[in-house]
Amino acid sequence: MSDKYQGFTASPIGRLLVTNLGLPSPVRLARYTARAPLVDGTVVVGGRGRLAGLLPGLLDDLGIAAVDVTTEADGGAASGAEKHRGLVFDATGLSASDQLVALRDFVSPRLRSLASCPRVVVLGTPPEQVSGAERVAQRALEGFTRSLGKEIGRGGTVQLVYVADGAESAVSSTLAFLLSPKSAYVSGQVVRIGTTGTREVPTGDRQRPLAGKVALVTGASRGIGEEVARVLHRDGATVVGVDVPQAADALVRLMHELDGDWITLDITARDAPQRIAHHLTQKHGGVDVVVHNAGITRDKKLANMAATASGGDRWDSVIAVNLTAPERITRELLDQGVIHEFGSIIGVASIAGIAGNVGQTNYATSKAGVIGLVDSLADELTDGITVNAVAPGFIITAMTAAVPFATREVGQRLNAMSQGGLPLDVAETIAWYADPASSAVNGNVVRVCGQMMLGA
Repeated sequence: MSDKYQGFTASPIGRLLVTNLGLPSPVRLARYTARAPLVDGTVVVGGRGRLAGLLPGLLDDLGIAAVDVTTEADGGAASGAEKHRGLVFDATGLSASDQLVALRDFVSPRLRSLASCPRVVVLGTPPEQVSGAERVAQRALEGFTRSLGKEIGRGGTVQLVYVADGAESAVSSTLAFLLSPKSAYVSGQVVRIGTTGTREVPTGDRQRPLAGKVALVTGASRGIGEEVARVLHRDGATVVGVDVPQAADALVRLMHELDGDWITLDITARDAPQRIAHHLTQKHGGVDVVVHNAGITRDKKLANMAATASGGDRWDSVIAVNLTAPERITRELLDQGVIHEFGSIIGVASIAGIAGNVGQTNYATSKAGVIGLVDSLADELTDGITVNAVAPGFIITAMTAAVPFATREVGQRLNAMSQGGLPLDVAETIAWYADPASSAVNGNVVRVCGQMMLGA
């Protein structure tokens, strides 16, 4: 589904109106295609801290060309007319607020040297792991990255990655994601690496990191779930799709196409967790990736959602599908030991669960609960198993296509990129979590929303 407004702004009359009326002018975002280089161009690295000396080598291992300016006293200015694809600044060594100027001195003179759809990544130390003036300086990084994300423009993204002491070698998969077009619609986010003590495992084939792995995807027959299944298959996984019997035809067609497997059932059924666990154990010997994608909406203002047959169902069904079922399925798989070592559990939350939304108290409650599930499990899991969540914003799907035109247009433009995201953007974020090399990424909730202009 194309963005007609974006197409209009690229026309001669559209460009004229955008210029004269100050209308949003969304840039066509670069997105990753299979077997393409992670980064098309060079990335400038600099800064002062634990990671500065490691960054050129880490990027080289990823096949990313780096220009190291770490030794330059002030970070230096852009070299000639060369356009760079991204910037990485190591701010882990900033221990007082007066040192934050180093971040400005590195980034500011290079912003005009960046190519279209650039990537900026700042690396810091988790504030909760330091104290005093250092804690102040590290927390300040969040304001810098979130604000720069809203002003960088040209389809650019800006992220902050807090790297725990001792987790320096575990940053590669996150850099690969955030510096590449895989993170096209992710901006203004804070990622924590190694803060819950999970271990890193050796990296296999970077093009197919999930080769030999089994991935369960609920709600897999269409929309975001379908794209998640496709991307995990692209990365080498055997996909087991789950959906309701009414969607069986579409689910079976997709799984045949992907050489996958399928289970048709209602995930809210009393025996659903046991049936899923049995199927995964008997046919696949377990599972490596569990994606809780299935979800429904039953929108109505709370005042009109009384405990009647219709009002009660609007509340109960949304909580049951979006939250209780993921809780029960996850618990059953863990209790039976079905999830393999270094496996990953991934929930699909929503921006509504963070900022709320009119007419969606039921939906927002369920999606905030998904974030709560991540929080509750992050410190409990063993054997290198991780739990994380994505929180999509306005994603262009058949469901959002049915939203009234005016509401849809406003929803798409209220973010730093002035456009809606694609199911692919959510799927790429999930694939980053699922990568075994991301086993130090645990307990995170990353918004896939183009950095909403309102809310956190």
